[in-house]
Amino acid sequence: MTRSKAVIIPSVLLSLGAMAVATPALADAVKGSPDPAPVAATTTTASRTAASGQSLESVVAAIERSARTLRSTNPEGSLRDLDALGRMVGDADVVGLGEATHGSQEFFHMKHRVFRHLVEKKGFRTFSLELAWSSGVRVNEYVLYGKGELKDIAREEFQGAYRIWNNQDYIDLIEWMRDYNRSHPKDPVQFMGNDMGYAGPESYERVTDQVAREHPRLLERVTELYRGLAPTTDAGTYSEQYLQLPLAERAERSERTRQVYELLRDQKPARGDRQTHVWAVQHARAIHQMAKGYSLDITDDAEVTKMMRMRDEVMAENVAWWRKHTGDKILLSAHNTHVSYDSFDERYPKTQGAFLHDALGKDYVSIGFSFHQGAFAAFGAEDNVMRTYRVGAAAAGSNEDTLDKVRQEDYILDMRTAPNAARAWLAKPRVTYNIGAGWPDPMTYRIGLGKAHDILIHLNEVEATKYLGTP
Repeated sequence: MTRSKAVIIPSVLLSLGAMAVATPALADAVKGSPDPAPVAATTTTASRTAASGQSLESVVAAIERSARTLRSTNPEGSLRDLDALGRMVGDADVVGLGEATHGSQEFFHMKHRVFRHLVEKKGFRTFSLELAWSSGVRVNEYVLYGKGELKDIAREEFQGAYRIWNNQDYIDLIEWMRDYNRSHPKDPVQFMGNDMGYAGPESYERVTDQVAREHPRLLERVTELYRGLAPTTDAGTYSEQYLQLPLAERAERSERTRQVYELLRDQKPARGDRQTHVWAVQHARAIHQMAKGYSLDITDDAEVTKMMRMRDEVMAENVAWWRKHTGDKILLSAHNTHVSYDSFDERYPKTQGAFLHDALGKDYVSIGFSFHQGAFAAFGAEDNVMRTYRVGAAAAGSNEDTLDKVRQEDYILDMRTAPNAARAWLAKPRVTYNIGAGWPDPMTYRIGLGKAHDILIHLNEVEATKYLGTP
């Protein structure tokens, strides 16, 4: 049975809601099987020659000269092999760190390792995730103050489109952040959600409480505008039911949240407490971001594309806002597609990475991931059920097929400074694993890695994360 777009869209909001897959043939190989047999790669004469006319042997040799060996993906232990990555990052304030699937533990382990390195060696203090703003605020209160139980927060906030984040690897990372803050109470790390897919009841309370304290004359109006909007169910149910409301009602809700946001934004802080006012305005803005995005017609492909562009712009704006108002350097965790400069999917006309590059210039650096084979957790494309899937060795002629011929099994490559032969090869679009929130997806993705990112981390093999929610 084909599901309606109203059911699919919450998953679309998580990275490539787009359930990306490398090739239609590979989609056929895995469809209906949680653990299919590997897909064998074949060698052809064409596959031995790069599009530029160079031999692939010369391309591989060029990559080998620049690649820096990655000795481990284990988040514990020595980080010395990441010193090279630190030099590549340079003085950037925001580092986008992607993932080639949303559900492989090695990508999450590397995010943990890279964040540790950036915190300890480069002064980074915020980990930002494509998670609802309000959920991020709740996680941050745990990270900073130990408020609540993390397992309960994860169960209640990592729902719907975001439920893949309820995995052991992210729990371990957040617990490390909490432990770090116990040891560094005067110089803490923080967690932020930058996405627009949900606005929890606490956000409404923060806005109305601020209005009651500082602008009591506006409280009746704000209360009326927000009436009936705050969630009264769990996050997953709320998001799904919201998108089933009539389009006119969703538009009317967006108009109400806009009025509250602009009303509060235009007020002067009442007793000189500018910081509290600024944060309250941002909470109101996040509420409106969700309502505005959900006011679009999800049955119209053009409107869905508009929503996806808006989503990436919102995520970039929220990250830039956090940088400005906290002064923190930020590791931004998202799918490769979002941290990329280049949009290779017509449904994503401009990416978060492109918006951040426009806003920050050289203060933003993009790191992408690739992998040769392995497993991942993903939503079933037909039933939205979380399962583990496995793909075999990347096909001949794909980016990963050549990248995996390099003698270093796992490595880091600065694609900006690689030899000419490597840069020319990396600039050309080729079939690439680009697996999003769901599986399978019949689309083929052709990506020029050197145009998409500054730095590449290549892993030979990945395994699925340990999902902690219900299948």
